[in-house]
Amino acid sequence: MTTITCQLLSEEEAQSALEQLYRVLSACVALGASIGFTDNNPEPMRNFWRGIIASLASGEKQLLVARRQQEIVGTVIVEYCGKPNGAHRAEIAKLLVHPDARRQGIARELLSRAEKLAQEQGKTLLVLDTRSGDAAEQLYLAQGWQVCGQIPCFARSTQGDLDATTVMYKLSEPAASSS
Repeated sequence: MTTITCQLLSEEEAQSALEQLYRVLSACVALGASIGFTDNNPEPMRNFWRGIIASLASGEKQLLVARRQQEIVGTVIVEYCGKPNGAHRAEIAKLLVHPDARRQGIARELLSRAEKLAQEQGKTLLVLDTRSGDAAEQLYLAQGWQVCGQIPCFARSTQGDLDATTVMYKLSEPAASSS
């Protein structure tokens, strides 16, 4: 059995892992994942990761990865709201698992750790969106997420169709302080 480890990446660590991050994203898009890209053009995908990496130093975002034998096979981003009226919330984004590493509990583990990170930052409301009907929607529901609505024709798929997205949320208590 192969061991999967999870790690919170610093800006420098993420920069060193840019090509691995790109490979996970590219593999997911190749299978039709609705994650912001309609084709497998490498430069926009690398630019996406470069933007995420740049935001890690400010604390605006945190990037968790899952590794199998040092190779990144999964990702999730926790995006913190910078607005004063949204200081209590965070968004879960780009929960990705490479197709060769699926069905091992990696997405569930990354989601759980992302929720815990946000909770440790005092966030009491988490939000996300996912393509309606995808397996990810069932994962989120099984982990206690609530559906607050569906938006039709929200995102163009890799096949050119306009797909609906399901908007979800999860309420939590802030982590207990260690004082």
